[in-house]
Amino acid sequence: MTLSEIRELDRKYYMNTFGDRTPLCFTKGNGIELTATDGKVYKDFFAGIAVNCLGYGHERLTRELCDQVTKVIHTSNIYYGESQARLAQALVENTCADRVFFCNSGAEANEGAIKLAKKYFVMKGQPERIEFITLKNSFHGRTLATVAATGQEKYQKPYKPLLEKFIHVEINDTDALKRAVTDKTAAIMVELIQGESGVHPMTREYVTEIVKICKEKGIIFIADEIQTGIGRCGELFAHQYYGVEPDIFTMAKGLGGGVPIGGFAAKQKFADAFVPGDHGTTFGGNPLAMRAGCVVIDEMLNGGVIDNAREVGTYFFEKLNELAETSGKIAEVRGAGLMIGIEFKDEIAKSAGAEMREKGYLVGTIGTKVFRIVPPLIVTKSDIDGFIGALGEVLA
Repeated sequence: MTLSEIRELDRKYYMNTFGDRTPLCFTKGNGIELTATDGKVYKDFFAGIAVNCLGYGHERLTRELCDQVTKVIHTSNIYYGESQARLAQALVENTCADRVFFCNSGAEANEGAIKLAKKYFVMKGQPERIEFITLKNSFHGRTLATVAATGQEKYQKPYKPLLEKFIHVEINDTDALKRAVTDKTAAIMVELIQGESGVHPMTREYVTEIVKICKEKGIIFIADEIQTGIGRCGELFAHQYYGVEPDIFTMAKGLGGGVPIGGFAAKQKFADAFVPGDHGTTFGGNPLAMRAGCVVIDEMLNGGVIDNAREVGTYFFEKLNELAETSGKIAEVRGAGLMIGIEFKDEIAKSAGAEMREKGYLVGTIGTKVFRIVPPLIVTKSDIDGFIGALGEVLA
């Protein structure tokens, strides 16, 4: 089908939740490249919103998924699953967690973490601890509970009154955080680097303060690692980059390498709050998604993917900061690993993004001033050089 035919079907039959999308439809991919319906090839520096961590057409991932499809795709959690058990083992052995639960998406993962935190205090005889502290400009999902957790009014307004009580404070403001804590506080839930609002990292001092407050007040520390996890920041998870241990953390996006998957992990005493019947899922932890997750984690840890993200990420930051000096049009470059925000001095993000697309590079834009750059973690220094050259031409 042509792009125009596809767009016409979309207008006629699909719920209009995305408005007019970027006028592209892709037919195949290889490495970090995507081929559109008209045959034009693009280098993808957005990776399906930080999902396609191994790029496109990854030989091993493709081979193992094809093999799994020929065997079994779904059986349900009434039965045991080998890949599910193996993936849980790999995550526990390489993090601070003791137990893992798998679902289908990041919103489900965050919802499960919130549910687990509430159940923990019920089990402790403290059902009044129902308040959650999150950050302004955060993003935690689109279910009703995770919309409430999200610290952006535009996402909440259509759904008020909200189900849960979430108090939103400014990122990196320790005093505001302390003022928000009460005897009813159950958890502090944060993205260590905020993604959707423009790639805003927490300071290490602020993260340390969160851990301190949680320990002193008996509050659960939940790290939303939906976007920052699975090698994105140069470590398996961003909390490892910051050198801290959350009580519960969530994951999704990159974990399946493109296959829908989500999960949350917890230390034993918190995981024990869930007993049989407290939580469940039909599709979560299915053999296909679990096989994908096993491949991704193995490639991260043993295939050099995290090392590449760290090394190429450092190179990318160096080149972007050089470009900031020479162009005079970049206000700030921020982030970690291969999760990068480029903030421009002027409101040129949309037009610059369109010009980058014309040059064959796909980027994410946030508002009018920010590029969000989250390429596949297999990106090379040569790819970075091409991107920098193209962006330099656009800014000139």
